[in-house]
Amino acid sequence: MTAAPADLARARSEFLQIEAPRVEDGAAIWRIARDSQALDLNSSYSYLLWCRDFAATSVVARDSPGGEPIAFITGYIRPERPETLVVWQVAVDHDHRGRGLAGTLLEALTEKAAARGVTTIETTVTPDNTASNRLFTAYAERRGAGLEREVLFDGGLFPEGTHLPEVLYRIGPIAS
Repeated sequence: MTAAPADLARARSEFLQIEAPRVEDGAAIWRIARDSQALDLNSSYSYLLWCRDFAATSVVARDSPGGEPIAFITGYIRPERPETLVVWQVAVDHDHRGRGLAGTLLEALTEKAAARGVTTIETTVTPDNTASNRLFTAYAERRGAGLEREVLFDGGLFPEGTHLPEVLYRIGPIAS
């Protein structure tokens, strides 16, 4: 099931704050990623750095002003392609899933990025990650944007040898 525009509007009103993360949010973001059971978990230190160095290209949702994050998206601008935002991770706390929050965050982040000249979104998704596949496909459909998929990294490139391939999603143009 994907978030319809009405779900996105409801999610925006239910979740009072969508904003850039602060360094103090790093621990909560790490916990949400850990508990997602879908993301590759980075070190807790990396989430602190992410909140410091990539706050302008990331967002968190809070269910009350000043409250703990309940969802996040981390992203960065590709150095070789400054018009491209790479969405690194998307996660929603278990208790807040199924209400369109990931789609709402993606819309908020891309609106913010478009104001900085971003026209294209890239992300990678493993073929078995149904939620992310639906999230990015629905986003492209809502935006009327093109969606290209191609294998970016074959599973055999990963040192553990059991990793699924990472499929690159390229969505654009993202103008609404």
